[in-house]
Amino acid sequence: MSSEPPYGSGGQPPEDDPFRKRPPSGPGPEPGQGAGGAGSPYDTPSSGGGEPPPWGGSPYGGGQPPPAGGPYGGGGQYGGGSPYGGDPYGGSGGPGGPPPGMPPLADSGRRTLARIIDMILVGLVVWLLSWAFNVAEFRVNGDQLDAGRSFGQSVIAAVLYIGYDTYMTASRGQTLGKKWFGLRVANLDNGATPSVQTSLIRAAVLWLPFAFCCACVWTIIAGGWSFFDKPYKQGLHDKAAKTVVVSTR
Repeated sequence: MSSEPPYGSGGQPPEDDPFRKRPPSGPGPEPGQGAGGAGSPYDTPSSGGGEPPPWGGSPYGGGQPPPAGGPYGGGGQYGGGSPYGGDPYGGSGGPGGPPPGMPPLADSGRRTLARIIDMILVGLVVWLLSWAFNVAEFRVNGDQLDAGRSFGQSVIAAVLYIGYDTYMTASRGQTLGKKWFGLRVANLDNGATPSVQTSLIRAAVLWLPFAFCCACVWTIIAGGWSFFDKPYKQGLHDKAAKTVVVSTR
């Protein structure tokens, strides 16, 4: 039997000896630590480690994820900020307030002027058609008052006002009066141009009472509601259709 050490004169096993490679002693890595030492799964990876996060650096530090767009802009589809600039009311929005990025709500005075313009434009057409079809508001014939003809004129007025408002709102988001005063109708929840159905509901609530029974009174109530409504300055027709009127300039 040889008296030399089993691994030669040095007495140490060679580097490739499988018995030298034994598992490390002591407790394993703490939860949240990798095999290379302390740290959490959200730490910035070392230069020799794995793949970097998609935005560079830690997924919760350093780089930033792509911005999420709001329905009225706010860094989304409009490329940063509101499409008309600024926040609603000049603020940042909050609980119970408008969605972030909503354009400034329209001034109620400008809305009233735009409504008057639309009433005049459509009213002229109603008057011309009433005259062409011999439909008058009323006619006195001796001792008789022919009030039946007023219903025909009301029908013409209702059809024209509702049709005009529905078509212009659904196709362009604004009537001629609103266009001239820099206003636009938008869905409250996403800022989009209202659909035909939404535009029809809005127009019917506004114009049916106007055409058939209480033109001046209903116009004052429905439209004037926006002067006092908070936070969205909605008229009664806006509330029925869940729309708002915003400024485009």
